[in-house]
Amino acid sequence: MSVTQSLEKRTMRKVTLRLLPFLMLCYLFALIDRSNVGMAALQMNEDLGFTKAVFGFGASLFFYSYFLAEVPSNLALQKVGARLWIARIMITWGIISAGMALVHDVRSFYIGRFLLGAAEAGFFPGVILYLTYWLPPAYRGRIMATFAIAIPAASFIGSPLSGALLAMDGIGGLHGWQWLFIIEGLPASLLGIACLFVLTNRPAEAKWLSDEERAWLVNKLAEGAPQQNLAKKETAWGLLTDARFWAMALACASASAAGSVLGVWQPQLLKSFGLTDMQTGLVNSIPYGLAAALMVFWGLNSDRTGERRWHTALSLLLIAVAVGMSFFTKAFIPTVALLSLVLIGTYSFKGPFWSLVSGWMSPARAAAGIAAINALANLVGGGIMVNVYGHIQDATGSYALALLPLAALTIVAATTLLLLSRAKPAPRAIQP
Repeated sequence: MSVTQSLEKRTMRKVTLRLLPFLMLCYLFALIDRSNVGMAALQMNEDLGFTKAVFGFGASLFFYSYFLAEVPSNLALQKVGARLWIARIMITWGIISAGMALVHDVRSFYIGRFLLGAAEAGFFPGVILYLTYWLPPAYRGRIMATFAIAIPAASFIGSPLSGALLAMDGIGGLHGWQWLFIIEGLPASLLGIACLFVLTNRPAEAKWLSDEERAWLVNKLAEGAPQQNLAKKETAWGLLTDARFWAMALACASASAAGSVLGVWQPQLLKSFGLTDMQTGLVNSIPYGLAAALMVFWGLNSDRTGERRWHTALSLLLIAVAVGMSFFTKAFIPTVALLSLVLIGTYSFKGPFWSLVSGWMSPARAAAGIAAINALANLVGGGIMVNVYGHIQDATGSYALALLPLAALTIVAATTLLLLSRAKPAPRAIQP
């Protein structure tokens, strides 16, 4: 191994171990607090008299405020620095999430979900932008996929935990769903305080790297940065006329729709097979555990081959195939298997997709572009498709028909992505 290779390996190990586990833990609680309303609904809907329409609309309000606040949040992060801004996001969303225990009627439920979305907005795209400050292109697929493990892991861990917390019903005069919100919400605020001590804004400020390591990383990142077109100054507003931007937004929206719909409605679907709250939590974790195991392999394979477009498109097509197969069975075990395939496609999409996005965006557009793609994805995926599922399921009684729009959306998205994206092979990482 050459001196340069040894320096690279040592530097990237330090960066990865310093940032990745902590950011994954933060995102884990963000996602638990975003999606635990699905498990809370097993008790809360009956206690407060919420219909499926009321619950579906209230759950979706999170994504509307998320959409409104996400781009401003990412621009603020770029201006004030990731350390302070990510800490602000986490502290506020932890307080609001725990405050969901105070929900007592439809109005307070709607207000709580709307405020939670506004508080959390910007965390995921902010971290994706932050990682581009630290990761050379050849490392982004695997590390972004590893970071995104927190998404399925949140439900893998959170579902059984939520099931256990629901069993605290009556303790201290509180309902089980109230304990769920309190116990799962407050850790986020504590992690927000920890951000102030763990995170460093840029590699040039990293005192925990040696001078040699810091210089190598700064130079490597400068080499891999997309170049701004000097003949025509690129601005964030130029994204609106870029067909690739809309292709990326559509692709992200289709994957987000699958994740959001199952995150909100899957616990109730599984409980309809006659499971208890605890059994529902345990079974609900199975598809997420499988997705977490396979998404890293897919991101690593994307890095090794330098291929992003097909790795992204095939993940979307897997969602469509699994949804289509759901029309041929109503049995419990095949249903769990098909839900697992949907979520494997949903989360395997993350690593290759965000590597593809960060690879073609110039620095002038990255902050607004990443946030805008994620904001549009959450608006369509969470704000619209969560409601669409609820209305179709109410009208037909069929979860397969309610999932059908996901299949159509993912097929269109995969086709559009392949037609409009122009992939540049990502640099291969140096293998020790």
